[in-house]
This record gives sequence, C-alpha cells and structure tokens, in this order.
Amino acid sequence: MKKTKNSYKKSGVNIETADKFTKFIGSYSKQAFKVKNKFLLDNIGNFGSLFDLNKIKVKDPILVSTTDGVGTKLELSNKFKKFDTIGIDLVAMCVNDLIVQGARPLFFLDYIAVGKINLVKMKNIVKGIIKGCKISKCILVGGETAEMPGTYSRNKFDLAGFAVGIVSRKNLIHKNKVNNNDIILAIPSNGLHSNGFSLVRQILRKKKINIFLKKELMKPTKIYVNYILKLVEKKLVNSSAHITGGGLIENITRSVPKNLTVNLDLSKIRVQKIFKWLKKENIDDYEMLKTFNCGIGFCIIVNKNNVKKIESFFDKKYKPYKIGYISKSKRKIKLLNKIKW
Repeated sequence: MKKTKNSYKKSGVNIETADKFTKFIGSYSKQAFKVKNKFLLDNIGNFGSLFDLNKIKVKDPILVSTTDGVGTKLELSNKFKKFDTIGIDLVAMCVNDLIVQGARPLFFLDYIAVGKINLVKMKNIVKGIIKGCKISKCILVGGETAEMPGTYSRNKFDLAGFAVGIVSRKNLIHKNKVNNNDIILAIPSNGLHSNGFSLVRQILRKKKINIFLKKELMKPTKIYVNYILKLVEKKLVNSSAHITGGGLIENITRSVPKNLTVNLDLSKIRVQKIFKWLKKENIDDYEMLKTFNCGIGFCIIVNKNNVKKIESFFDKKYKPYKIGYISKSKRKIKLLNKIKW
C-alpha cells in the first residue's frame, strides 16, 4: 500500500493562498498610498520594511512607538461576520496612543493570526487597516500573516498592530507640563471603541441582539490624530490621555504628576445611549468608569485661558467639554458628584 506523502498543505497551512493574500495587500496598498509616496520604499517581498526618515523635516526629532490589539471585540466581528471596520479599530488603538505624547504617526505594521486563511475575510480586514492608516495619515509599510491550525480554530483570528510616530523634542507632550488649576477637557468617544468587550459579551449571552446593539457594538474606534496634532502645533496641550483599558479613572491619572490631583466632576460626563444600556445590566458606577470610556475617548489637560481657542479646532460632534480641573493635593484623584445615567 502506497503511503501518502506529508505536506505543509495537508497540515492545514496553504502557502499558495497566503501568497495570493500578500499580492492583494501589495496591489491594494500601492493604490491606496500611491507608489511614489516620497517616504515609502519598495517593501513588498522584503524581510524588513523601509521608511525614508531623511525626508521628514522635524528639528530635534524623537521617535515614539506603540503596539496594541483589538481584544475580544474580534469575537463579535466573527459573530456578526463584519470585518471591514475591525482594522480601523486596530490602527486607532495604536495611533491614538502615539498622539498622547504629541507624535505624528509615520507608519504602521500589522500581525494577523488565523486558523485558516479566508481571502474575502482577510481582504476586508486589511481594507479596514488601510482606511485607518489613511485617516491618521500614516502608511501601512508591512506586516505578517500567520496561518496557525491547531492554535486557532478554523474561523478564529487575532490582530496586533505596531505604529511609529515622530515629534520634535520641543513639542513633546509630557505630564510634567501640567500645572495647578489646569482644565481637563473631554473629547467624546464614538461609542465603546475597543475596550470592555469581555464584560459586554458576558451580558450578551442572555440578550437578544437587536439592530441598535449590533450597530453600536461594531462602531470603529474614533481616530483623534488630526484634532490633537493641530493643538500640538499651536502648543495648546499640556498633557493628554487616550481612554482605553482601565477607563477614565486609570488613564487620566497616568497623565498627571504625583504632586497634583485630578478632580473629575462625574455629573458633567455626557453619557451615550450604549453606556446607559450597559449600566442597566447591574454594573455599579465605579465598575463602569474603570471598564468603559462612558462617552469620553480622549482627554486633554490645558491652560484655562486656552479653552475657547481649543474648541474652535473641533467639529460639533467631537467638541471637547470641561469635566474637571487640576489641584495640589496628596490624593491621586477626587471624584465629584455622581454620573448621570
């Protein structure tokens, strides 16, 4: 009896399909970013991605790097078979971290791990990644796709992103620039963004998912790059915070030095409908505030004399509003009043 020869394909890894996907990324990226982009060199097929820093005109430059993922929002992406926005989430989670320090995003790389490559699904994911890059004015320079049968079941996948940005040393945002009596401004979120989804999914096990929920749950994370960088250019931001895992309480305190206190007036928070829905599911106020953004995607700490000027840089939907101030105290944070659900 003739034995069947073993092969990589029979083990569950299809190199031919992966090559087709790589070619798609190459052609789609060239179209999206224009091959003659002055910063982008020919990266397709190389072992490393190249980016020409000589053409970046920044005095006394500092590079800033971030990496992040999308978390268990991926499970809902699979559940709803909606893959065209999850890539925007991936880019947003990284570039929104870059701008906390005033850095302009330069380039982005992705890592996609799957049980089995589904070309339609993967193409939609990458289209979302490229859209996120275009919104934040950075370039997808490379990445990695890993087909891993046995580690991931057939339909499961994971995403990770890596971004690099640049900022002039004089424009670097640092918590040491925060002063007593500075104002804390909240910039509205676009909904849940990409945090707290393990708790959300636990609640959904006992719920019927209607059109409202499906729409809210899959809204891509808001990208704040263009707003914040305009403020950085005008030197209007003393410190800032991207409100992600840990919610408002844990993230805002990271952006203030130890000798100063964050005073938050919870009654000022403009709570969106999706958070009011979650609150009704027997979650206490503190748990809500440390798990979800509760309607605030980004915070900036600014001089009180600059508030009106700062507001002029935003469109109506994302116009920042005052939720607190900085004072001198030994306490890390003071929570004032109650949130209005």
